[in-house]
Order: sequence, then C-alpha cells, then structure tokens
Amino acid sequence: MHDPSLIALALIGAVIGAVLALAPGLHIYNVAGLAFLLAAQRALPFSGQQMAMLMIGLVVGWSVVNVIPSVFLFAPDDASAFIVLPATKMLLRGRGLDAVMLVGAGSLGALLALVLAAPLLDEVLRPVRQIIAPHMAWMLTAIIAFLVIGEWPRHDALAPTPLRRLLSAWAYLGAGLLTFLLSGILGFVLLYRSPVPIEASFQNLLPAFVGLFAVPGLLQMLIFGVRPPQQDTALRLEVTPYQLVRGTLTGVAGGLFAGVLPVISGGIGGLLAGHATAQRDDRIFLVSQGASKIAYYAGGLLLLFVPGLGLTRGGMAWMISAIYVPYGWQSYWLAVAAVALAGALSFALLVALARGAAALTGRFNPKLISAPALAISIAITVGFTGLGGLGVMAVATCIGLIPVLVGGRRMNCLGVLLAPITLNVIGIGPDVARALGLL
Repeated sequence: MHDPSLIALALIGAVIGAVLALAPGLHIYNVAGLAFLLAAQRALPFSGQQMAMLMIGLVVGWSVVNVIPSVFLFAPDDASAFIVLPATKMLLRGRGLDAVMLVGAGSLGALLALVLAAPLLDEVLRPVRQIIAPHMAWMLTAIIAFLVIGEWPRHDALAPTPLRRLLSAWAYLGAGLLTFLLSGILGFVLLYRSPVPIEASFQNLLPAFVGLFAVPGLLQMLIFGVRPPQQDTALRLEVTPYQLVRGTLTGVAGGLFAGVLPVISGGIGGLLAGHATAQRDDRIFLVSQGASKIAYYAGGLLLLFVPGLGLTRGGMAWMISAIYVPYGWQSYWLAVAAVALAGALSFALLVALARGAAALTGRFNPKLISAPALAISIAITVGFTGLGGLGVMAVATCIGLIPVLVGGRRMNCLGVLLAPITLNVIGIGPDVARALGLL
C-alpha cells in the first residue's frame, strides 16, 4: 500500500478516535483490542501495517479530544484524572472552553515537540533505557511513596480541640491511603483471578477504569449536580508564550518518562515533572497535562517504530507488535508523519467539538446529561466484559467514590496498576497474591 493511502488511514483513525473520545469511560485501548480481535478473525481487511497506521490515528485523535468529557462531564480516564479540579474551577466560572483550549494547546505543543525531537529519539532514549533498566524496582517504589506521601493533610480549623483537628486531618490522609490500598487489592484480583470472562481477557482493566474514574464523577453529578453557568464560547488562549513553552516542555518530559518507565501513566509523569519544576500555575498545569498525555500515548507508540530500539511501551504498542513489526527508517518517518497530520486534524476537531459542548453545557440540567452518560458507561462495560465485568465495575466504583465523597486525590486509584506490577517487579507479587488467597 502506498504511503499516501497509509496516511489517509491514520487520518480516518483520528476522526474515529475523536468521536469515541466523547463517550465517557471508554478507553481507546478497549476499542483497539476489539479491532485487533476482528482483524485476527479476518473480519477487517487490513494488513499489519495498515492496522498500525489506523491505530496511530485512533490513539492521537482520542488522546487529543478526550479532554472534553473530563471537563464538561467530570468523567476522566486514568491519564486525565489530574486535570479535573483546575478544569472544574474554570467550568464553574463559565470558562470550561478555556480549560479545554489550554489542554489542547499543550497537546498541540507536544505533537510539535515530538516531530522536532524525532531525529534524536534513538540517540537519547537508548542510553536512558540502559541506565534505568537495572533500577526499575526502586524507581517504581519511590514513585508510589511520593504519590502516597504527597497527600496534604486538611483539617477542620473550627474543630474545638487539637485532637479533633488531628483526627480530621488524618481522615483526609486515611482516605487517600485506603483508596490506594483497596485499588491495589483490586489490581491483584484482576491480575491473578479475574472475574472477567476469559474470552474478554484483553479487556480486563476496562471495568476497573470505568468504575474508578468515570462512574464516581457521573454519580456525583447525578445526585448532587447543579446546572453550571452559561459557558463562554469565544475562542481564546489566555496563556503567555513562557507559560505555554514551560508547560509543554514539562509535560513532554513527564510523558516520555512515563513512556519509557512501565506502568506509569502520562498523568503521573506530568505530575512528577510539574513538581520537579516547581509548577504552581493552573494554566501551566493544564498545558502540561495535555502535553504529557500526548507524549505518553503518541510518543510511547513512536518508540515501537524507532529502528533497533525495540522498546514496546503501552497497550497499543503491544497490540500492534503482535501483528506487525516495523522495520527501517521509512516506517519510522511514516509513523512520525501520521502522528503529526493526525494531531493537526484532531486539534481542529477538538476546537469544533469543544465549542459545541460549551454551548450546550449551561442549557441542560447536568442530571439529565449524567444519567445517559452513566448508562453508556454501564453498557460499554457489560458489552465488552459481561456480568463479571459489571461486578468489577461495581466494586471499583465503591473505591472510586472514596476520594469523591471523603477526600484525597483520584490518582490514588492508580494503585490498581502500580501496586501489583511494582510488587511483581520487586519479586514478591506472588507471595502477596498467595497471602490474599488468590493462588
């Protein structure tokens, strides 16, 4: 197949990914897993390279546009959970579109940075990979410690006694620790004795992510939601060049770090990079989170195409590598071109879709929006993983409601991945699973 036709497939994938990004709780890896299953059954008439180009567009389109439900529906995924609070503050001031544009600007900046850095990825990442490979276990442990210790105690200043103030502070801290612990146990269950049917094992994490990240916010809207103010639909980007460049570079650094280090998501990578650069501005934070997500998903996928690097990071790269092995610099530069063009198209779609979402947001009762969104999330879970997946989603929802109702960061829900995989890297994962009665 000629290169223009392959690029056209990437653009088609970007449009499909942008549309799928509007569905709350739907992760693009779940759709990709189903597509690869159909391709293996010859139901999709695409070669391995054609599927790879289609998936590049799918990932880019989804990762650029999925900020819309995160901002307007409070339904983030694992990589977007960090932007909810600053974005919500802007939404309640009628500036939800501004929040989307800041995240989108970071995404566009990251795409540009990836294209400019493409000639250097091999020379830079090969030695980095060799350096960090022997230290994977303690690095993951340190990141978990940082996330857990990073919970800041909040106490009731009106409490009558110091003891009551201490207890109120530890109630918040305890909620964060409990969220991480319970989500980690759920991760062990899914890894060692998952109730998801074997035929849907490639969607094993779908019900957990829907329950941990999407459903709690939708339930919060359904029960307590109030109509947000009318949103300003004027396009603007109130960020200085310095803020834009700093946020983009911070996000790209964090996203590529997460792309090289297994298990770490783009959101965590961006958060770590933000702390490392003493980031305090909400605008810079939103820009960096958009950049981090693109660097993690698109940049991590590009690593598969770097000749001789052999770095497979992220679910999409693993799925592609099962049916297609990129070879040579032509395949690499074709992938870079696909990322760049699909990203430009996805940003244009983001602007149009976000303006439409902003125009509709203040006109409808959020409870009338959250109810069908919740129904879609449940239908997606049952459709992909059956009743077993629905049970996992219910348990995950109870865990995900802890930071929503009690306090603590939603990122603690990422214990579902961090805890079991880190303990397996250390070498004690099976012992923990045995202690939990899973072996």
